[in-house]
Amino acid sequence: MKNLLNQIRPPLPWRMPVTILLGIFFGLAVYVFYVSKAKSYLGDNPETCINCHVMIPHYANWAHNSHGRVTTCNDCHVPHNNIFNKYLFKAEDGLNHAAMFTLRLEPQVIIMEDETRDLVRENCIRCHEKTVKKEFIYAVQPNYHNFLEERWCLDCHRETPHGRVNGLSSTPNALTIPKSNSVVADWLDKELKIKNEELRIKNEKSQSQKVFSTQ
Repeated sequence: MKNLLNQIRPPLPWRMPVTILLGIFFGLAVYVFYVSKAKSYLGDNPETCINCHVMIPHYANWAHNSHGRVTTCNDCHVPHNNIFNKYLFKAEDGLNHAAMFTLRLEPQVIIMEDETRDLVRENCIRCHEKTVKKEFIYAVQPNYHNFLEERWCLDCHRETPHGRVNGLSSTPNALTIPKSNSVVADWLDKELKIKNEELRIKNEKSQSQKVFSTQ
């Protein structure tokens, strides 16, 4: 172990610059971990999904849907065959989302890919097993044709649970939902509220003056 440390230890003239660079790197890593609220992604709280504002319409539709009373986001969008696969999927999906949102590559209307549709279908069957499994259906309707191998559940149940149209403009009341903890400093948040209120009052006065001038 001592020999290994000696091999990776930088030469004496480089120790201070390397120490500073490592400090900057780990400091930025901790800051990014805090700003991205990475800890929240380890759990199943649905409000985690609205860390990114583009997901607010999806959250709002889910919260006002029947599924909002009995499920979380992870119940449908994460594999449940074993705990290792679950967290591996969350890590891969999280990195993909982080890259998309950081580079501003996300679409206005989010549509699931085929791989995600298959995963959601598996979770639909997992929860609604007694409704869709062949052994249960055929016991009641022997001639029933089961479409599970030919279609996705969402081909028919398009309104479940996020509605037919998804986008920031499709749910006008979406912004009224409780927001998760903000990373904005309290003093800055207060200052922004004051500025916004001043701007609102100024706009109202301007509108009033225009009305009086036209009369």
